[in-house]
Amino acid sequence: MTITDTPLFSMLKTRMQWHEARQKVLAENVANADMPGFKPRDLRELAFGKALEAAAAPVSLAVTDPSHIAGGASQAGGADQRNARRFETTPSGNAVNLEDEMLKVAQNQSDFQLATSLYQRSVSLLKLAVGKR
Repeated sequence: MTITDTPLFSMLKTRMQWHEARQKVLAENVANADMPGFKPRDLRELAFGKALEAAAAPVSLAVTDPSHIAGGASQAGGADQRNARRFETTPSGNAVNLEDEMLKVAQNQSDFQLATSLYQRSVSLLKLAVGKR
């Protein structure tokens, strides 16, 4: 097993590949904004939590003092704004909203840059640990 096959690197590679595929789908949505009857598509959110659980043993917080607050998993409520239903459809049946698509493209690009930055920093830390700075 090479160093880049560690769970962290595998998850970051998977995340970057997902963002690459999503960018392609979003670009197709924008390209078909004038095609009659076109329905925009999007990728299902990557199940990062499942990948993390599979890659590492579960971690729990230790309460070392009675005055500590016990930690637990929080369940955030509410709707996911990125997956809101579309209400705007043109008379030709096209349901692409360019503003929404461009916001998704910008968010996807930002998330991809974050993943690549984490990957680069992890490689730098490994090089530092080995002594090849």
